Parts: sequence; structure tokens; C-alpha cells
Amino acid sequence: MGERSCSQESQRLSSIKLVPQILCSNLVESGQDLLEIDMSVKKLVEDLESTSIETQRGAAAKLRQLARHNVGNRVIIANHRAISLLVNLLQSTDFETQENAVTTLFNLSLDGNNKAAIVNAGAIEPLVHVLWTGNPEARENSAAVLCSLSSISENRVNIVKSGAICPLVELLENGSPRGKKAAATAFYNLSLSRENRVMIVEANAVCHLIELMDPATGLPDKAVAAVLANLASIPEGRTAIVNAGGIPVLVEVVELGSAKGKEFAAAALLHICINSRFCGMVVREGAVPPLVVLSQSGTQRAKEKAQQLLNFFKQQRRADADADADADAGRE
Repeated sequence: MGERSCSQESQRLSSIKLVPQILCSNLVESGQDLLEIDMSVKKLVEDLESTSIETQRGAAAKLRQLARHNVGNRVIIANHRAISLLVNLLQSTDFETQENAVTTLFNLSLDGNNKAAIVNAGAIEPLVHVLWTGNPEARENSAAVLCSLSSISENRVNIVKSGAICPLVELLENGSPRGKKAAATAFYNLSLSRENRVMIVEANAVCHLIELMDPATGLPDKAVAAVLANLASIPEGRTAIVNAGGIPVLVEVVELGSAKGKEFAAAALLHICINSRFCGMVVREGAVPPLVVLSQSGTQRAKEKAQQLLNFFKQQRRADADADADADAGRE
């Protein structure tokens, strides 16, 4: 999910107007004059090392445009050792240069072969720096790069250790819709590693995730419900979800959400019901009728989760009835 969602975001990155004629999209897409393009990329990469901020800014802008849509261009740019230079520019005090550098890295990260090169160039900590200090678009695109990199399991713990959680939570709370989606998707990837889940919960991410379940935010319910399902697998996550008012929100998604949203919401509720007290709260929120419907008409995984929940409720009722009977017998 993580990598696909990040890739979709590339379609919405800003374009740069000033691009040499030889780099126009029609020429690039037709595959003509590859040698000339290669030479132009080489010159742009050299300009990244210029002492002139304007030259660096312009070169990063043109590389950003080149890497935006064309897979071949991403290979050429990476082959000309641009990645390490772009990583250096993440520390630039010129906001436009920083934005162009981080957006170029995001576009390059869409090529799976470049992910390792970006990490090996020491990009993670500078990306977190951009999350804290960049302009709004740079921060969003930094989150998108981290989302892309976190689709590889080996990178997840290092991203968290580098301090990414707190600025991602801040973006989750105050970012644009695109920034919030990038942060939520990054949290999904990061939460796939169990050791990261407690830290995500402790950073107060849960309450903001639940707020984003509101349809008015325009965020796909599956993007958030998937994170909550992962966090609900640990006791701290279950408690945080309940305390933040997450049960009625998840029940509503089971009833009215998208097919995948229903599936993830049911998975989250199943984890929550490990706690018998929380299980009673789920039932009281009216979860049974929509779960019955879901058990008959959802995705295969959603059907299984819904049926497990319904069976769990039956077992809970039997256990409660037996406990009441034992109590009555004791009084006699």
C-alpha cells in the first residue's frame, strides 16, 4: 500500500516553467537525442555544486521537472551522482532550493533502484530536517520521500530513530490535505514494524488519525483505518484509540466506509475487543448490525474479521451469562 500511495502523489507535484527546449516532455517521452539529454543532465548536476545559490536553485528545479514523469530520466540523473548532491541541498537555507531538492528526491525514489541509493547517501536525517524547517510544500514532499523509503522494511526503524515521528504528527495535525495523506501513509508503513508502534502512540498520533476519519477531511478512510488497525494490535494503541473516541468512528466506517476502509476498521475493532471492557463498548455502539452485513458482503478479509468479531461477541455473552449464573448460585 505504502509505495503505491506515494507513487500516486507524484502526479500532483508542482511543475517548473523554465526548462530548456531539449528537455521538453515530448522530446523526453519520444526517447530522442538521449545523448544530448545525458549531457544536459551532467551539466545540471555540476551546477548543483556551484557556489551560486541561484545556479543551484535553477539546476535543482530543472532536475525536478526531468525526474517528474520519465523513468529513463530518473536513471540518467541517478547515474550522474545527483542523489548525494541533492541530499546535501536538503540543508540549504534557500527554501526554494530545498523544496526543489526534496521534490527531485521524491521523484527519484519512485524508481525502486534509487531507494537504497537515497538512504545510502545519508538522506534520512536531512529529510527529517526538512520536515521541521521547510516551507509547506517541501515538508509535504519530505513526508512523501519518507513514505516511499519506508515501503522497505529495513528503513523503518532508522526513520523513526532519526526523529521523524513528531514532525509527521505535526503535519498530520496542521498540514494540507496532501500533506496529511502523505503523513498518514508514512505512518502506515512505519507501523508495519511492531517496534515503532508504541512510539507512534506516545507521540499522540492516534487522536489526529481519528480526526482524519471524518469524511469532511476528504482523506480516504482506508489510509487512516489501516494505521489504526496496526496500532490497535498493542495495548497502548487500543487504550489510545478508545480514549480518543475511536470506537464509534470505527463502527461508522464498518457501516458506511469504502470496502478497504471497512476491512481495516473491522481489523482494528477485533484487536480492541481483546479487552473485554472495550468489547462491551463496541457492542453498545451498535457494531453488530453492520458487522452482520459485512460478514456477508465485504472483501474476503473483511468477511473473516467481521465473523470473528461476531463469534467473539457470542462467546462474551455466554461467558457473562455463566458468570451471572454462578453469582446467583453463590447467593443461594
